[in-house]
Amino acid sequence: MIRALIRKIREKKFSYEPLVKIILDGAQLTKNFRTFVSLREGLRIAPVLKSNAYGHGLLIVGKKLDTEHPPFFVVDSYHEALMLKNEGIRSDVLVLGYTSPQNILNAKRGDVVFGITTMVQLEEISRSLRQKMRFHLKVDTGMHRQGIMQNELNDAISFIKKNPYIVLEGICSHFADADVNESEITKKQIEIWNTIVETIKGKFPGLLYTHVEATAGTQYGGLIRANVARVGLGTYGIDSAKRDHLDIAPVMRMESIIAGVKKILPGECVGYNATFCAQQETVVATVPVGYFEGIDRRLSNAGFFKVKGEYCPIVGRVNMNMTSIDVSRIKDIREGDTVEVVSNVPGDKNSVQSMAEICGTIPYEILVGIPERIRRVWK
Repeated sequence: MIRALIRKIREKKFSYEPLVKIILDGAQLTKNFRTFVSLREGLRIAPVLKSNAYGHGLLIVGKKLDTEHPPFFVVDSYHEALMLKNEGIRSDVLVLGYTSPQNILNAKRGDVVFGITTMVQLEEISRSLRQKMRFHLKVDTGMHRQGIMQNELNDAISFIKKNPYIVLEGICSHFADADVNESEITKKQIEIWNTIVETIKGKFPGLLYTHVEATAGTQYGGLIRANVARVGLGTYGIDSAKRDHLDIAPVMRMESIIAGVKKILPGECVGYNATFCAQQETVVATVPVGYFEGIDRRLSNAGFFKVKGEYCPIVGRVNMNMTSIDVSRIKDIREGDTVEVVSNVPGDKNSVQSMAEICGTIPYEILVGIPERIRRVWK
């Protein structure tokens, strides 16, 4: 493609080595995907690429997984779908976030499929659509976030039947409590979902896709009438249901360098508001990453980076583009040395999982906080 050729020329002309980069393990990404495919016979996996592929890189991940021929990719917005298609992604893309009826009606690509999430949206589409388009109908089975209500289902079927241009390709829903083992909330949703699948299939025998499971929901797979699972976090190697037997591993790690080293004396402090003061002579190194690069500010005086295999505590406040670490235990530390900012080993103190635990949040928030501008490269 011309776009790709221009990019290569530009990269060659203005080549440089970034101070921060993300290294992705392509083999592990593929292995994670195939692990979920193998969970049960007949199950297909639709990778979730929304929010910049959970911080891993929308385009780089999309191109890699496109070779696995998924039934479709899942994104949140039409903008994300167009980004993928403009880069030559061949798989269908399902936009599962809310899209305005006007944007749907103006869409021209036959390989982008839209989710219908409200009755108002469906009514407008049914009234105005004059070209064949494929849709997935989202039904609320109890989460009460997106999707038409169960008591609206007959009206929804009627609207879809009235307009021959609406091609109902799939139905979907979402679990509210699937990361909890033996959740009664999830079991109730499954009961409702299975009934809805039976109803819809009776009205639309050509229905291709039924999907309700995300990563954690696959632990309930044997109870669910569905032929596709939408796997996001698990594709990238993290299981919110924390199943030890699931053979997946994180795909991403982040590296930077030591950008400065100095020795401070007892009583001297580091960073804004002097939140760290040395109790003894301390060697402090500056790393050119901060909360703009996705290093959560809650890791201040609490998190770790790794240098030469040693954990180095973050000292002082995480800044916008800089973080200080205690490297007193590292021999022969010098500017330019590699720093592992984010590890892809789950048990490491600087893994995404550990960072999330320190910050009192979930891995999703840590991952999507990593900005798009950082260069992603394959291992």
